[in-house]
Amino acid sequence: MELRHLQHFIAVAEEQHFTRAAQRANIVQSALSSSIRALEEELDARLFLRTTRQVRLTAAGEAFLEKARRVLDAVREAREAVSSAAALERGTLDIGAVPSLPAFIDLPALLAAFHALYPGIEVRLSQGGSEPLTEKLRAGTLDLAILPLCEPVPDIAASVVACEGLVLVCAPAHPLAGRTEVTLAELAGEPFVDFQPGWGTRRLVDKGFGQAGLERRIAFEVSDLDSLLALVARGLGVALVPETVAEARRDMLAVVDIAGPDLCWELVVAHLAPGRGGMSALDEAPRAFLDLMLSRAEPAKTQAA
Repeated sequence: MELRHLQHFIAVAEEQHFTRAAQRANIVQSALSSSIRALEEELDARLFLRTTRQVRLTAAGEAFLEKARRVLDAVREAREAVSSAAALERGTLDIGAVPSLPAFIDLPALLAAFHALYPGIEVRLSQGGSEPLTEKLRAGTLDLAILPLCEPVPDIAASVVACEGLVLVCAPAHPLAGRTEVTLAELAGEPFVDFQPGWGTRRLVDKGFGQAGLERRIAFEVSDLDSLLALVARGLGVALVPETVAEARRDMLAVVDIAGPDLCWELVVAHLAPGRGGMSALDEAPRAFLDLMLSRAEPAKTQAA
């Protein structure tokens, strides 16, 4: 059964005349008659009583008319929904983000700008660590995720929105506070305040010490930046954080450069990589938000990851 058969049937039912129905459907009368016969054969029921003067519905035709109209109404609504989504007039956008973004990205401002451009799009935001967010991307429960990425992930596409070197922060009274730079080897014996595994810069710092063949002692594990910095400021440990974060807290912390291999922290906006055949993994709403976000990132820091 094809949609055109339903359209032809409704035209005949409403016009009660094959010639007028053919004109309305913009087809020749013989083609209309063939379409109705094909529909009756498929339904194994006679839909019209035909006389030389009149065409009227049978009982089966009356029952079928209501259902046919509902089908065409549903098809029309589906087409309108698709058109609205394509035009960004309606739809949803699910974004995940790691905590402590304000130093690098003003996410509330981005969301407000997006809402002003596309008020019909419902935006949902959730927070979490890098690994849980990545798994949610794979599961399809997130469209985009804003997170740090230490190395490329095969099925995840990413664009860099911030790129910074890590520096040491410690309490002003700490013995290292007056130094201009310090090596990782010198820090190996220090108690560290760091994020929980999979959160923030933890993976990058672990990787840096591992590649240098060094072990470190983590005294405190936290899940938010404010707690990390507060513990460091109280002299309970040291931490490695992005330079922007450190510079914003110079009133309470000492900042020391790291000598040796650079530890470059990259914040990316990630999504599922395009599938086979070059098909994009992003719908219109996520693509529009991604474009908006990248347009506001510093050009020198935006690149394909």
